[in-house]
Amino acid sequence: MVDKFTSADWRNAALLTIDTQNDFTLPDSPFAITETFEIVPKMRQVLHAFRSTGKPIIHVIRIYNSDGSNVDLCRKRAVGELGKKLVIAETQGADLVDELKPSYHKVMLDTELLLKGKLQQVASKEWIMYKPRWGAFYATPLEKHLHELNTNTVVICGCNFPNCPRTTIYEASERDFRVVLITDATSGIYERGLQELDKIGVELITSNDCVAALK
Repeated sequence: MVDKFTSADWRNAALLTIDTQNDFTLPDSPFAITETFEIVPKMRQVLHAFRSTGKPIIHVIRIYNSDGSNVDLCRKRAVGELGKKLVIAETQGADLVDELKPSYHKVMLDTELLLKGKLQQVASKEWIMYKPRWGAFYATPLEKHLHELNTNTVVICGCNFPNCPRTTIYEASERDFRVVLITDATSGIYERGLQELDKIGVELITSNDCVAALK
């Protein structure tokens, strides 16, 4: 049933891609998250639809300092003490997967700008944003930026549902954004999680559904 309070308003929607970076995505990475490389074509399909219709896109990423100073507690030992090279600043592993960039292979992260909490604009209505923890709204300029864009609906896809996408969904919901999850463009999906999201009014659709809605 369509709910006028939670259903997507596609005229005022923005796309958030979550943590689809080389270290988490590429199959030859020791930190690759299962299913993430496989969803990249679906993410490209959704990105093309948003770009074609002039809708905002924010690529949300993690960047770790090599000394572990900005790393969340559960990874602090691995990065700060054992020297694991996971999305380390100024490395290719931290970079957004090439296939998702607005100009293929040409966009480079401005790490200094991003770590200061600023948005890096990479195309018309397209930005990259660093988040320090699981959720994209925690200690970031995202909520303010979305309001400035007159956005009331966030469409979410990327890596890895149990952690960052799910946390971002709940953060968006508690800020009264309408929320859409692209299920076939998000890794780590499981049925119980989808049932729980459905009960809080999150719209669950496929990449094809998203493209059709934007048309």
